[in-house]
Amino acid sequence: MSGRGAPALPPARSLRALSMLRAPSLRAPSLRVPALLVLSLLAAPALPPAALADAPLFIVEPSQMPFDLGPGAPANQPARAGNLPHAPGNSGAAPGNGSGIRANAPDNPANLPGGGRTIWAGDEPVGYYTRNGSTLNLFDRRGHRIAYRPGGGRTKSLFSPQGTWCGTVAETANGIALGLTRDCASALLR
Repeated sequence: MSGRGAPALPPARSLRALSMLRAPSLRAPSLRVPALLVLSLLAAPALPPAALADAPLFIVEPSQMPFDLGPGAPANQPARAGNLPHAPGNSGAAPGNGSGIRANAPDNPANLPGGGRTIWAGDEPVGYYTRNGSTLNLFDRRGHRIAYRPGGGRTKSLFSPQGTWCGTVAETANGIALGLTRDCASALLR
């Protein structure tokens, strides 16, 4: 992400390189400050849907997440009615959630690098995100929907179209950051 105000991370052209994007552990004393920074980003209040900016990607391990941000918290559980892939507003078939509309198309200039909605793994653009109302959709560069955050503001969690917990979203004044599980992050690289 050089030139975007954040330190450049190694290119993520492979799953092996993507492993370098792990969120810092709270157990390592020398990494407590960066870990607290990541946690403070995750706990920051959400911005209005109009605030869009490029999104850095980092890898999270569900078992290492704070309870209120991980899949064990009641609001973040994949089986919760409002989080299910077929719930109103979450389905890929719902108007506004697929890449078939111009706003979500991979060739839309807003979804290309420099358009403000690019997902970055280091210096490599790996996808883009869009909003359909308050539902956040993540797409790979070809326009395949990889994950969504349900609308309504009850969770910061991301879910796969198959209904598995995919990670979490941090929204700050500078945009968003995406903490994804290894499986969901690898879907962006396929």
